[in-house]
Amino acid sequence: AMAAAGSDMFDEIVMAEDRFHGEGYQEGYAEGSHVGVVEGRRYGSLHGAKVGSEIGCYLGFALTWQCLLQNCTDEKNGKKIRALDSLIGMIQKFPYEDPTYDKLQEDLEKIRGKFKQVCSMLNIQCDFRMGTERSSLTF
Repeated sequence: AMAAAGSDMFDEIVMAEDRFHGEGYQEGYAEGSHVGVVEGRRYGSLHGAKVGSEIGCYLGFALTWQCLLQNCTDEKNGKKIRALDSLIGMIQKFPYEDPTYDKLQEDLEKIRGKFKQVCSMLNIQCDFRMGTERSSLTF
């Protein structure tokens, strides 16, 4: 009976160690997940804010020029107005409220390209820094 009691105690110690190991793992995992979610959200909102500022800037620019050119209806300005309309249309179709949109980067590049095209048609130096700085995710 004595040997049995001794091995029970030994089993309990081994089991306790396993249990603590399991609980520790779960706590660590929960803590890590929480930190990951917080970090991910912070990065997401930072990145979202950058994209939003960039696109907002293009839209404000395009709407202003559309307004300035609306009374100049000669052929040369007609091309500029069509390019501006196209840029505005692209921005309005951009699904900024959908973070899972898989062509986000692709569409953003198209908008940037159209913006550059419009700038060159309007003979404006376009130097939009905010969008071109690549932000990186660091821990």
